[in-house]
Amino acid sequence: MEIIKNLNGTALNIALAGRLDTTTAPALEAELNTALTGVTELAFDFAKLEYISSAGLRVLLATQKTMNKQGRMTVRNVSSDIAEVFEITGFSDILTILR
Repeated sequence: MEIIKNLNGTALNIALAGRLDTTTAPALEAELNTALTGVTELAFDFAKLEYISSAGLRVLLATQKTMNKQGRMTVRNVSSDIAEVFEITGFSDILTILR
């Protein structure tokens, strides 16, 4: 998985490419643990994300909880396959998904 970060003031954009699964989720979690200090707007771009597993969902949930305390988090450019995972798991009710 590739993680592309772009910080603009207190707004952080993170584009993910590849697979967010048990192998790659720890890398994203570690990246987020250091990157979220002072961030009030977090946007994920999933245009090139091919797959998300329960480990990836766990990282998103933890990140959403953090951002609920310090700002706002959005997810955009979600493929139909990942949107279906969000629907089935109830994450579509938890996350702010921009289409």
